[in-house]
Amino acid sequence: MTAIISIDSLTKQYGDKTVLNGISFTVEHGEVFALIGTNGAGKTTALECIEGLRKYSGTIEIHGKIGVQLQSTSLPENIKTKEALKLFAKWNGTTIDTELIQRLNLEPMMNKKYRELSTGQKRRLHLVIAMVGNPDIVFLDEPTAGLDVEGRVALHEEIRALKKRGKTIVLTSHDMVEVEELCDRLAILKNGQIGFIGTVYEFTKKKNDTYIMHLKLANLVNTNSLLACTYVGEQQGYHLFETKKLEEGLFELTSMVRAEKNTLYDLKIEQTSLEKRFMDLAKEVVL
Repeated sequence: MTAIISIDSLTKQYGDKTVLNGISFTVEHGEVFALIGTNGAGKTTALECIEGLRKYSGTIEIHGKIGVQLQSTSLPENIKTKEALKLFAKWNGTTIDTELIQRLNLEPMMNKKYRELSTGQKRRLHLVIAMVGNPDIVFLDEPTAGLDVEGRVALHEEIRALKKRGKTIVLTSHDMVEVEELCDRLAILKNGQIGFIGTVYEFTKKKNDTYIMHLKLANLVNTNSLLACTYVGEQQGYHLFETKKLEEGLFELTSMVRAEKNTLYDLKIEQTSLEKRFMDLAKEVVL
């Protein structure tokens, strides 16, 4: 993979306040890359600098045509959906992608005025507008904010489809599940700097991670003889066991269930989630 976006020593100040303090990273061609952080961490500022909407210090290199869905966007209240699409298509010297309109279910609102659209409908319209010029790189700032479940699923499917077509997606999101599902890599901003950059797996995986095994059993096993795991209690009909060695702990429990002629109805394994690790990082004083 090759870098399609290269950021070096990106700095942004508002008066005496430094929002971005010399951050550097690259985005590879064809990947879905997330820029996340707590409120005020500088996510939107960083995106808007990269998009060319704000002045900054440092170096930004972009190799390809961009499409942008801003966090906050507005169109004239009385413009119709189809008129807005025709206008942006005309500016870009292209035609409207009718298949994209169908996938995002914009057809029923083509004759509606912008002020008549719901928040979710507006977000879908903004995405189609961002894609009008067939960009190589798509910037999505909180793309699913205000979307209902159906709209969220449709947008996620569209992001996956764009990736398959070789597009590069850069997004911000407060939805950690969304980031886990969609993104190849992420960068976490904190105090104007990058606190972490890498894959979701690299961020959530730690050598001292503890696994929680949830077992729904006919009867509780003999917890006094456990060696590879520890019984921690019952929750919503499941018995919970902790272990740092998943294979050994799981083997021990399932062997015990068979030996005791017990019945295992269900099994769930819980690891450290992206949201949990993100919150831990947010609480740390030093990066």
